[in-house]
Formats: sequence, structure tokens, C-alpha cells
Amino acid sequence: MSKLKIAVQKSGRLHDDSMRILKDVGISIDNGKDQLKASAKNFPLEVFYLRNGDIPQYLKDGVVDAAIIGENVLVEKGNGISSIEKLGFSTCKVSVAIPKSKTYTSIQDLEGKRIATSYPNTVNQFLKQNKVNANLHIINGSVEIAPNIGLADAIVDIVSSGSTLFKNGLKEVDVLLKSEAVLAVSPKISSENQNILDKLQFRLKSVLRGRQSKYVLLNAPDEKLEAIINILPGMNSPTILPLAKEGWSSLHSVINKNEFWEVIDELKSNGAEGILVCPIENMVL
Repeated sequence: MSKLKIAVQKSGRLHDDSMRILKDVGISIDNGKDQLKASAKNFPLEVFYLRNGDIPQYLKDGVVDAAIIGENVLVEKGNGISSIEKLGFSTCKVSVAIPKSKTYTSIQDLEGKRIATSYPNTVNQFLKQNKVNANLHIINGSVEIAPNIGLADAIVDIVSSGSTLFKNGLKEVDVLLKSEAVLAVSPKISSENQNILDKLQFRLKSVLRGRQSKYVLLNAPDEKLEAIINILPGMNSPTILPLAKEGWSSLHSVINKNEFWEVIDELKSNGAEGILVCPIENMVL
């Protein structure tokens, strides 16, 4: 039986988040310490643990069928590779940073300047779009030190919290790319393995919808139902069940977790009582 070969980062935050979501979609992977490949027990899947920067080439060559990879790496090295699902974790930015003492008004300020980066393709594309000419110094490693040693006037690098920039006397001044983990697919994937990937993507979508939603149960007087229904539309419409207490009903619905507190405040002001909020493990449509 054919198995889908999927690459994940060998270590780090992206690795941990990738393995967590595979577990959440019900895939059990038996991997020991320092293994470079492991098979799933209950799904036709093999996981390859690779360096993040090497994954695009493995996808291009068809060595792996799919990968969980950062968008930033795919943009930099994955020309011709499609991402088919945003996964909502391992978010970061690829940003321009300059010394705190310098001023910056627009990307045009980089005209003729020296830029240190590990993302030359991304930077060149951005500069070309903005008709800016600059000199790139390609550095693999600690890019942040370049302005301090006189190697560059600015850097372009990954920014998560910004603490590394702060420690090196730099400030973020422009964003080239916002990135998160994505599911990418090899252009050489077989039709048989594409079917397996479709099943995996279906599971991922269900988990991601669940992560973005909350299940809400509440009690409300019948005369308030119309107002509350307008607040809680649910996926189609809320479920309404009569309570033993005359003139009262129970409503069940789903809300976006990002709107949670605003919705709860509005429900309370419209007469909702006994509001119970539960996490959703999966939401299958």
C-alpha cells in the first residue's frame, strides 16, 4: 500500500507545532530519538524530519509528497511549489530593520544602501517591485550583528517578538512578508498519494475550524430569542430547545473565538443566562 511522504522541520517550534497538529488529526507516529524517518501507525503516512531550508528541494525532486513548512521558506526557495492550506501556527514576519538611531520613512530610503539578509530572493523581489537598487550581503546565521560591525546599513530577517532586534540596537521599520506554517505539495505527487493528501487535508481543515471556534450553550427567555438569534447565527442557525421552565429555551451555537468576549457581553445584555462555553476539537462540514 502506498504511503504519503510528508516532511516536517527536524527540530524547533515549527517541528513541535507540526507534530501536535498531526496528533490532533488522529495520526499516531512512532518516532524515536534522532530518527530521520518514522511511520504512522494508523494512517498511510511516513514523516521525514529535515532541515527547514532543505525541504523545498525535496518537494521539487519528489522525494517527499508534501510538507509542513514556513511560508517564508517557501517564498524564498520554493519556486513552483504550491501551498494548499494555511495552518495558523508558527507565525512570523520577514522585516526590514535598521539601527535605532537612524530614521526611515519608506522603502525608498534603502536606495544605494547595504542590506544583510538570509532571504536574498525575497528581498530582491521586494526591491524590484518598489524600484529600489541596493547591495545585498547574503549571511547565513546571525544577521542582526551586521549593522554593528559596519557590514550593512540595514537587515532583512525573520521577526517574531522583536526581542533579538532590540538586544542588537535595531528597530523594525517595514514588513516584506507575513508568514505562517502551510501545507505544501510536491509537483511530482502521484495520483494515489494525492488521494491520501486530500484525506489529510480534510482532517486538517476540521481541526483548524475547531481551533478557531467555541461552542456556546445558554438559556434565555422566549421573548428575547429573536435578539439573541441575531447575535448567534451559528453555522446555519442556532439549535433551540425548550426548557422545563415555561417561557424559557436553551440555545446551542458556534462563535468565532476572536469575537468571544464581545459576543458574550452582548448576549448577557440581551437576557442570556447560564452561558456555557466549550472548546471544539473538530468541526466537520
